Amino acid sequence: MPPRQKKPADQAELFSASTAKEIQAILWKAADKLRGSIDAAQYKEFVLGLIFLKYVSDAFEERRAELAKELVENGIADDRLEEFLEDRDEYTGAHVFWVPETARWSWVAANAKSQGVGKLLDEAMDAVMRENPSLTGVLPKIFNRDNIDQKKLGELVDLISDARFGGSEGKPAQDVLGEVYEYFLGNFARAEGKRGGEFYTPQSVVRLIVEILEPYEGRVYDPACGSGGMFVQAAKFIEAHRGRGHKSDISVYGQELNERTWRLGKMNLAIHGIDGNLAARWGDTFADDKHPDLKADFVMANPPFNIKDWARSEGDPRWRYGVPPRNNANYAWLQHMISKLGERGTAGIVLANGSMSSQSSGEGEIRRALVEADLVACMVALPPQLFRTTQIPACLWFLAKDKSPQGAKRLNDRRGEILFIDARNMGELVDRTERVLTEADLAKIADTYHAWRGTASAREAGLVYEDETGFCSSADLETLREHGYALTPGRYVGSAEAEEESPEAVTERIVTLTEELYVLFEKSAQLEKTVRENLGSTDV
Repeated sequence: MPPRQKKPADQAELFSASTAKEIQAILWKAADKLRGSIDAAQYKEFVLGLIFLKYVSDAFEERRAELAKELVENGIADDRLEEFLEDRDEYTGAHVFWVPETARWSWVAANAKSQGVGKLLDEAMDAVMRENPSLTGVLPKIFNRDNIDQKKLGELVDLISDARFGGSEGKPAQDVLGEVYEYFLGNFARAEGKRGGEFYTPQSVVRLIVEILEPYEGRVYDPACGSGGMFVQAAKFIEAHRGRGHKSDISVYGQELNERTWRLGKMNLAIHGIDGNLAARWGDTFADDKHPDLKADFVMANPPFNIKDWARSEGDPRWRYGVPPRNNANYAWLQHMISKLGERGTAGIVLANGSMSSQSSGEGEIRRALVEADLVACMVALPPQLFRTTQIPACLWFLAKDKSPQGAKRLNDRRGEILFIDARNMGELVDRTERVLTEADLAKIADTYHAWRGTASAREAGLVYEDETGFCSSADLETLREHGYALTPGRYVGSAEAEEESPEAVTERIVTLTEELYVLFEKSAQLEKTVRENLGSTDV
């Protein structure tokens, strides 16, 4: 009898793994072995593309098993079963991607050694895109290249095949695969540092925005959607409060500038069963708005902080409250999102702390106009180190087109008021450089907002709003005017250290002032050149 073949260490670990977290860690370690042989920019697509193919295959096989059971129960003869099981309408009608036989994970895994794993994966990706127009141009076809270690790729395919995605935690396989995808996105963001912020927002920050906005139904929009984390969290919120069948109560609209990130977002929505509209291709939100006529019920976004090189047009109709400065797009993002809100729309936006008090290049005037138009509902100062990808301290802006009681909704009338929440001392460190908001932190901040606004969830929980020194305060317009329209929560909540600036805030101010000085030098040089030309002399 031949000796029993020993399983690779990763495979042996996987067989003993019983939780989703254990599976995630083992798959990450295995995938990491391929990192050196793949271009860093493509590595995310490479690994997440494999997980996506496994997902669509599992979803297809699950639907196939359901269909077979239904057919047998309805008395369909065995010789006709295959005909019905290959009816694509039975899958697409159930919101399942149609996966041709040679693109199914089981077929690829079974034939990988004999026909070449890289070649089969590229062909599988091509076939899935060809049969599902919504995935056109989304999936990576980079597996059969000379620089890919085909042996390690084959081992990774085997490992993913062996993973018990159903697990022992009672979660459906698709849910576990979705969690694996999110886990990998988070790890990629950490590994890439600053660039990781282009496609990933820390989960506790996303959850806070969603818990405050409560997007139960309607149109949800993100103009800088990255890998789609805001939409995924909104769907999870609905599932948690109203059940899985209500995920379709929201319609999702997004736009992303980076091609590769746009692909990740399309895959992320699909793997979570979200039928979203991220446009037919990527594009610049300022220069090429892909949803020009959209009026959203909810806007949720984490746009890039303080971007300087952006598509600015002074005559743009979105700038109702003032033309944003050329060297900072923060107030361009705010006004773009306001332009997308419906009559009773609300928004939650992550921005750099400087946006709350900046007076440079007309930003103070724009902020004054936003406050006087009663568009700002709540400001939240976030704790440091939530964003591993940047040291710039951040805040949350919550906007509302209508702060009245809104009739049957019976909300508190908050016209002419803004809620300030200082959460800088919240959160706990998960390691030396990264902080997360805890469940208790998220609940306290969200409950405070809902008590202030008088939402249905606050009434059901018996929550009543009260100012809390050092944490929250509701300020009227007259108070805002006295403070020069600065929106820094520390000014209003009464904290003893309210006006103290953190080292990160000081760093940000130095960077901003240096950039402004550079712009002034440029203008001075241009003015000097003009004077010389007018005088017809080179000696002024």
